[in-house]
Amino acid sequence: MKATIYHNSKCGTSRKTLEILEQEGAEVTVVDYLKHPPAKEELKRLYERAGLRPSEGLRAKESLASDLDLLGGHVSEDAILEAMIENPILIDRPLVETEKGVRLCRPQEKVREIL
Repeated sequence: MKATIYHNSKCGTSRKTLEILEQEGAEVTVVDYLKHPPAKEELKRLYERAGLRPSEGLRAKESLASDLDLLGGHVSEDAILEAMIENPILIDRPLVETEKGVRLCRPQEKVREIL
């Protein structure tokens, strides 16, 4: 099985999710999304496939989310998506895609739903 993980090596959950993928024998493509963020349409497609709104994929505990006034439900989903593209640290991780779907793997065990 092929899998793509949008990964931050500094994140324990992201590292554990990658470990699960490797243990399960997945052929993994690792995307360091902080250095190589997905294009807006790609991120939108990932969230749609996961059944998430961009606001649900926003890393709300990142202080920048508050600084940019993205919390509280008064900002459009498109504006949140734009902020994520401009500031990829706002993308919650890890996002994993396989042929079976996309999951925001928090907790990391959620990855098993698409293996």
